[in-house]
Amino acid sequence: MKFARHANKLQIGLLSSLMTMGCASAAPSDKEEILVNRNTTLNLIEALVKKGILDRESADAMIREAKAKAIADAKAELTEQDGKPSADPRADVPAVKGKSMHVAYVPNIVKDEIRKEVRAELREEVVKEVKAHARKEKWGVPAALPDWVNRFRLSGDFRVRFEDQLFADDNQAFSYYNWPVINEDGGITAAGENAVRNTTVDRQRYRIRLRLGLEAQIADHLKAGVRLATSNDRSPIAINQTLGQYGKQYEVALDRAFLQYDHVDSRGTDWFTVWAGRFANPWLSTDNLFDPDLSFEGFAGTFRLPIGPKAALAEDFFRSGPQYRQINMGVSTPNTAFLTVGAFPLQDIELESQDKWLWAAQGGFDWLFGTSTRVKAGIAYYDYKNIVAQPNALGSRRNDWTAPEFFTKGNSLAAIRSPANDPDGCAVDELVCLVGLASDFNIVDAMVSLDYGGFGANHVMLTANYSENIGFDRREIRRRTGDDIEPKTTAFQVRLDVGRPEIRKFGDWSTFIAYKYLERDSVLDAFTDSNFHLAGTDAKGWMAGMAYGLAKNTWANIRWLSADQIDSRSPPLGIDVLLVDLNARF
Repeated sequence: MKFARHANKLQIGLLSSLMTMGCASAAPSDKEEILVNRNTTLNLIEALVKKGILDRESADAMIREAKAKAIADAKAELTEQDGKPSADPRADVPAVKGKSMHVAYVPNIVKDEIRKEVRAELREEVVKEVKAHARKEKWGVPAALPDWVNRFRLSGDFRVRFEDQLFADDNQAFSYYNWPVINEDGGITAAGENAVRNTTVDRQRYRIRLRLGLEAQIADHLKAGVRLATSNDRSPIAINQTLGQYGKQYEVALDRAFLQYDHVDSRGTDWFTVWAGRFANPWLSTDNLFDPDLSFEGFAGTFRLPIGPKAALAEDFFRSGPQYRQINMGVSTPNTAFLTVGAFPLQDIELESQDKWLWAAQGGFDWLFGTSTRVKAGIAYYDYKNIVAQPNALGSRRNDWTAPEFFTKGNSLAAIRSPANDPDGCAVDELVCLVGLASDFNIVDAMVSLDYGGFGANHVMLTANYSENIGFDRREIRRRTGDDIEPKTTAFQVRLDVGRPEIRKFGDWSTFIAYKYLERDSVLDAFTDSNFHLAGTDAKGWMAGMAYGLAKNTWANIRWLSADQIDSRSPPLGIDVLLVDLNARF
């Protein structure tokens, strides 16, 4: 409470009460009352100093000024009674023979006015404090609402996007087959005009994305979560709804459904987290490997070992939001070493004993230097099982299951079904009517992220990522398919972010620039970024963008992605993509 506003009025009361300091000739009873009043006033001032309402310097100054004023007033009154002026107002007050003088402690009108104003201001301060505590501790809510209501947390976000796809002038029409469509339709002839990709006609699209998540706290450290998301792409790496679908209803998918358990000991150390179901990306990774919209199905766990002093981070510090960053920061905590392991079924095969799986592990560390620099680094191994294409025997379709359930473009392909082994199912003039991945994928990935937050709320973050597919076996591919495919197995990305890690209010901003390089068989084209080069591998180029806060939890961002094919033996394929987004979260 600011007591300064009452200083003048309090000082008036003090002047009146401390006038007794200069009176030496009061009656014994009067002297006792004067001493009581004087000490009460001084004790009141001392109490105000102790409670922080008044500082010591101001208190001493008030006492000195009050004492001087009381002495001057007393002398003036005595002079008036004797009819003689005082020569020196600073001299001690002379005694008056046969007279006793009584001065009131504080006038009632002054006391009443001070009391009212102090009470009003104190009430305002107390009410503010009580309200703050009530909001924090949710006073009255547990008693007023059922217990289950307090165990649920609802969140969501909404995005409106303008997307402009621009194709290079030297691109050749009908130069790239659309193999996912050919696989789905059963051959090039059956796919018709959709059998080739658009590589020359620029496109503009308007899209929306709505995600609605609900988490329920089941027990201490155990929770369940679900998330719904719009999507008419039916893709694991894009949950957009393209506008212009009046002939159809919007589709809503169950994007996540999981259980999560955190093991926290009595000292508050979070030792490990495990998930089961369909959940968020648990890996420290970039969009070279995994698109930000990709959810993982299966089982995963992150185990953390403290390797330094426990770091006390501010709630907002080093927070990274997935809204505009194509970087997943994993689930580590500062000053720990971590190990993340996971097993993810990719496709359930009814007539085979071995389904398609992804087995993965990542080890690394998370270290906080002081209070402004954080480094994360990890090395991961991603082992894809049973995903290689196996050609059918003559007259058989037993190996059709080896075709990928979802893929995009870029990875080397091999025939599973063709006129040579399926003359009845494929047209004579078909090259092939069902394809799959020619190479196996066992990916070693290294990543490091340096986040410097020494500029207040703004950060500078440098990220580097390198991947190598050691599962590519040239001799095995030649033996199985008859094709001699040159190994193109390296991918990397370097990225610089400057600004707020997360846009929360008006005026927050962030900008980035990145260079990406993904050779043909470096990573699985099914899971890499869906926007760069319009998804897939065999692409290199630049990305740049900026985000700006428009209001609380509302922001706009713009990104420019420019990419070309890497393999010089492939037809030219240059694709630039402009993304302009309006985002809101709740």
